[in-house]
Amino acid sequence: MQRSAPRLTRILACAAVPVMLVVAGCSSDSGSDDAGKAAEQSPSAAASSAAPSPTVQPARFTELPEPCKAVAAATVEDLVPKVKNKKGTAGQSSDTSSRGSCSWNGLDDKGVKGSQYRWLDVSLLRYDSDPSLGSGEQRATDNYAKEVAKMKATQGAKDVKSAPATGIGDEATNIAYDLKKSDEDFVYAAIVTRTENVVVTVSYNGAGFAGADTPKREDLAKAVVRAAQDGVKAVQAANK
Repeated sequence: MQRSAPRLTRILACAAVPVMLVVAGCSSDSGSDDAGKAAEQSPSAAASSAAPSPTVQPARFTELPEPCKAVAAATVEDLVPKVKNKKGTAGQSSDTSSRGSCSWNGLDDKGVKGSQYRWLDVSLLRYDSDPSLGSGEQRATDNYAKEVAKMKATQGAKDVKSAPATGIGDEATNIAYDLKKSDEDFVYAAIVTRTENVVVTVSYNGAGFAGADTPKREDLAKAVVRAAQDGVKAVQAANK
């Protein structure tokens, strides 16, 4: 009986070895699972599953015409008699590919019969496509509405009238109003139009001095349409 005790101890020690190996094996498997979960939650894994950046359709027009050539010389001559500078006066712009303007003015002095004053100006705004802002066309559409609202809200404007205009760009609005400046009654006619991703605004106004008749709204409204059509054609020609 005394000889069997050491033998029993050896048997129990050997029997314990597989149990320790199993426990070690379980611990190893558990560590593998944790590593897998960590990999799944790693930044690289999250980045690979992120949604792709949104894309927008490229803007059709990438260039603007020279503002002072946006209205044909013949149109300027007809709308602004005795024009001071036939070449026009360009407005300042820090980005001529996106915005530009030009103006013309003249005074037709008829002596005792009075004088007729006319002013014509054109503004061009081009919008690029941007994933965070939208397509160039949509941006131009939004800003077209803002330009119309701005024109209708001109400070001091009286009897403001607006109506859709046809045959000019993709959409256009004709705006007319009266405005008193320097004790003279001025009549304004304007067209705001959009062609693809470009907004063209043409403003035309006039007054009669020294007893001359104030120009008629309908006459200025017809004339400004011609200038706006020139502007749209100039944008299209600049991008051919």
